[in-house]
Formats: sequence, structure tokens, C-alpha cells
Amino acid sequence: MDQQTAPGILLDVRNCRQSYPKEANSELVVLDDVNVTLREGEIVGLLGRSGSGKSTLLRIIAGLLRPTRGDVSWKGAPVRGPVRGVAMVFQSFALFPWLTVQENVELGLEAQGVARREREERAEEAIDLIGLGGYDGAYPKELSGGMRQRVGLARALVTHPDLLLMDEPFSALDVLTAETLRTDLIDLWSEGKLPVKSILIVTHNIEEAVLMCDRILVFSSDPGRVAHELRVPFPHPRNRLDPAFRKMVDDIYAVMTRRKSPADLKAEAAHPATGFATPLHPIGTNLMSGLMETLAAPPYDGRADLPALASVLQYEADELLPLGETLQLLRFAELEDGDIRLTEQGRTFVNADTEERKKIFAAAALANVKLVAAIRQVIDERWNHRASAVRFRDELEDHMSPERAEETLRTAISWGRYAEIYSYDEEAQQFSLEDIEEE
Repeated sequence: MDQQTAPGILLDVRNCRQSYPKEANSELVVLDDVNVTLREGEIVGLLGRSGSGKSTLLRIIAGLLRPTRGDVSWKGAPVRGPVRGVAMVFQSFALFPWLTVQENVELGLEAQGVARREREERAEEAIDLIGLGGYDGAYPKELSGGMRQRVGLARALVTHPDLLLMDEPFSALDVLTAETLRTDLIDLWSEGKLPVKSILIVTHNIEEAVLMCDRILVFSSDPGRVAHELRVPFPHPRNRLDPAFRKMVDDIYAVMTRRKSPADLKAEAAHPATGFATPLHPIGTNLMSGLMETLAAPPYDGRADLPALASVLQYEADELLPLGETLQLLRFAELEDGDIRLTEQGRTFVNADTEERKKIFAAAALANVKLVAAIRQVIDERWNHRASAVRFRDELEDHMSPERAEETLRTAISWGRYAEIYSYDEEAQQFSLEDIEEE
């Protein structure tokens, strides 16, 4: 039987690619060769870093965005626009402040032309379902963040969608509020009270994915693609402290810190970048120093389990992994199988005084960060030892989005200033050797 018409399949995404044209006949590829199948009765998580294209894929699935290439089918029919039977909950609450809770929830039904009496009844049911009974007449400004997100959830559920799309719905909430709402949602799902057939949730929180989902699709970045598919075997409710649960979290950290696969390396080879067009995470030197000092001290003594470290530091994977990757780029640490280990160079940095640390960092940046080395080389070669930032920004934009190019350049500026490799004039947007002591 054709997979697209197989019973139980709601959604089928095949060979999806999303790219945007850029100057010089180039393109920015956000998603490449993405395949996703979604069946009735399951919660599927899209897990990955910020910028890996997860939210873009959600908009393609909802019919709000046409993919550059590939096929998207809903219940066997090609998607050509907004999909009836799909509702979305966003990271931001996206409520109309001049409407009451009841009126905000009714919006979707009103757009569908549902009669007023039925709208009111269904909205009241949805509001009661998500625990906001009695707040029908309240305005968003009178509600806490968690309550506003519950309104957003009720607004999505009131249409009785077959598929509920959730784009990092808990990330704007504090930890306790997010945990309460997450637990309530899972309880309603387990008890069969949610008027939906399937849920697709975007997250960068590994524990959240293991806690909620039946399947997890781990996305790689630049461009986004499904690197791994994992099935979660635990019944609901799930215990975060269960050894099997902790092991799966550890395994996912290991997957996300593993060296790039042959497929990824092959894809990169097909779209080679210039020597310095490697995106840099916006990680400050103080944060790097703090993590290295933490790793060097007891109880870690140079090596730590990433999930345990994330828990102690109250970091999510989306925060800790870029920091670890930056230390790895500079050869101060190594990421391996879900652990982070200080290198000898990292230990030397920790034990050095302030001035010596700058010298160690400068040597590491010049040796391992090609953008920093290229900026210094151009400055050295110029008769006046000055260079415009525009030339570096323009070349970076040939290989990444303008936002990522700016972020990468700002990071290189920050690192170079700290290590006294070069100085930077913000007003003139120029690098130079002014105020840099030459040996």
C-alpha cells in the first residue's frame, strides 16, 4: 500500500528543501532533504539547536510556507496552502490584548464561520479543559505568562484539530510554570481528553523531548536535516529519575555531540565555504573561562557528563552545547559521547593569570579561528594597519544569512579585542592595531 494513503498516516513530508536566494547567484539553504511521517496517536518531537530549521518545517507543514523543493501531503492530498485540521501554538502568546480570554479563544471558530452559540459553548469547554475556568472575561494583561499560554493552547484546541503543532510552547515560561503546563498537557493526552489525533512539537530541551514524545527526530544544522530518529519506549507518566530515562537523555546528548556523519561531510563538501566562513557562536570569553574553571575544579576534575552539568548549571542543551563546541573549536576542550573534557591547553588556561590567559587565548584564536586569523593578516599587510569590517561581513554573507554573518563578525570582534589581537572602532567600523602592544 502506498505510504501516503496508508491508514493512520496524517502527514507525509518527502525530500523537503527550503532555501532563499542570495546575491551572486547563491542561496541560503535552511532545510535539505527532510523526510517526516506522522501517524495518528503519537507525539513526535523535532529536537535541535536554534537555527536548524525546525520552526520553518512547522510552517511548511501548516501550509503557511511553500517548500523550495519536495512534497508535503496531508491525509494523502498535496498541501497547497493553509491546512484545515491543523492548529499551531507559538512560543509567544500572540493574544489580542483588547479581547477577553473567551473572545481570544473564539477567534479560530469565528474565522471558520461557526455560529455564535456553538462558538461560545466550544470556547467554554476548551477554557475549562486547560484549567482556566472562571477567567473567561479576563483580559491578557490580567493573566500570568503560564495562563496566557494556556489561552493560546485553548485557542488551538477549540477547533478540534487532527494535528496540533507546537513551536517551543514552554520556552518563554519560567521553569515551574513550564513543568506544570507540560505535565497537564501530557495528562490530558494520556486520558484521551485532548481533541487532537497527533502532536508535533519543536523543542531544544532534551529532557522535555524524552518526557513528552513517542518519537524524537534529532536535527543537524546548516542546513537542517533529520540526522537521527529515536523511539521513546517509556509509558506515560514518565519518571525523570528513572535510570532508563536518564540513559536516554545521556544517549541523545552523545548523539548531538558526535562528530559529523559522512552524509553531513559530503553535503558540506558539495557547498564549500571560504577559509573563514565558519559560523561562530556568540559566546563571551567570561562564559568560556567560567565553564573551564568549573570543569577543572572538583567534583569534575577536568571531565563532566553533559546532562549532569546542564542540570547543575541550569542550562538547556541549546545553551550548553554551543559553549562546549566553542571550547572545542579553540582546542580548550573536547566533546565526546555526551561528555566534555578539558584539554591540556584548557587546563593551562585555567591555571594562568589574567595577562597570560589573554596570550593563550590569542594563540588559540589565531590558530583555530580562520576569521580571526584572516582579519589580523589583512591588518598586518595594509600600510596603515587598518581594515574595514564591511569586506569581512560581505564575504561571510556569501555563505550564511546576514543575521548569522553579523553574529559571527561580532563574536570575532569580541574575541580579538579580549586577546588584544586587534582593536575595533565601532563608529568607523574598522579594525586596526591601535592600542595593541607590539612585541
